[in-house]
Amino acid sequence: MRRALELAAKGQGTVSPNPLVGCVIVYEGTIIGEGFHYKAGAPHAEINAIESVKNRALLTHSTLYVTLEPCAHFGKTPPCALRIIEEKIKRVVVCNRDPFEQVNGKGTALMEKAGVEVITGVLEQEGRTLNRRFFTSIEKQRPYVILKWAKSLDGFMDIQRLTGEKGSFPITGLHTRRLVHKWRSEEDAILVGYNTIIVDDPQLNTRYYSGKNPLRVVIDPKGELDESHKVFQVDTKVVVFTDVQYQEKSTPNKFREYLPLQKDSVGVILESLHQKGVRSVLVEGGRYTLSQFIASGVWDEVRLLTGQKHILTGMPSPDLTLSPVEVTQVDGDRLEIYYNPL
Repeated sequence: MRRALELAAKGQGTVSPNPLVGCVIVYEGTIIGEGFHYKAGAPHAEINAIESVKNRALLTHSTLYVTLEPCAHFGKTPPCALRIIEEKIKRVVVCNRDPFEQVNGKGTALMEKAGVEVITGVLEQEGRTLNRRFFTSIEKQRPYVILKWAKSLDGFMDIQRLTGEKGSFPITGLHTRRLVHKWRSEEDAILVGYNTIIVDDPQLNTRYYSGKNPLRVVIDPKGELDESHKVFQVDTKVVVFTDVQYQEKSTPNKFREYLPLQKDSVGVILESLHQKGVRSVLVEGGRYTLSQFIASGVWDEVRLLTGQKHILTGMPSPDLTLSPVEVTQVDGDRLEIYYNPL
């Protein structure tokens, strides 16, 4: 099952809105087949694992290990539970039950009815951690929220700006910035507030990494941002949240979609993104936006980077009164990971 979880992780950034799934087939203690779900709409992990087995006659005497309950419904692909039954695999070990309504328990019931022995709950917590975006989306009806920012050694996330001064001020090193762009490629959406667009003029893409660009989300309460900003100059979609009274003067096009922003901005934004099928969102700033998410309590993970610079005076880092769960070094920069205990 640990090997199956390793395989499942290879689909991060390409399978959404589907979950991460890995599968291993074992015959008399030896792995004879393995596979993972690598892209939404492509064959599922179980099918890839079965297809990789050279001697299919061994399947009826083998155990199939899979990180998520095999599906029992026809979607873009046929049900994996039926294929397992057709191949006469007699024993299936499952990490997590699938909470998706069309599967939840149905895959297990279908296999058991056909005489397959099904064991569930093996490395269950590890599986939930791996698929935390999927489980959050299904169970909480909102995207998994990751807050990310960088601060200096003396606790500032930006320099003291002169009137009208613009442009990004890197706090961390190049290797760390590449890691951040890898993170972007792994999530469905990236979100920033109005001030970040005005001051930093970011592109919000993955130019330092080869992965996909996330859906870009901008909070623009008064509808003041125009086409001159870099985020609007790339031919990929941008979702803009703005107050209803300002939507009339905004001109949508195929690359820009306007959605209403109301008083409970965090709740409205997450509900709207969930309705669009967004499973996860990386919130990169600025300080006000990050503080709004922290104050709301509606966040799941914080990735706090500390660079090697002193700024002396500037924009203070948001307050976070928790202890990190993980602490690592990235080319001299410090990375702290926090999880919401709520």
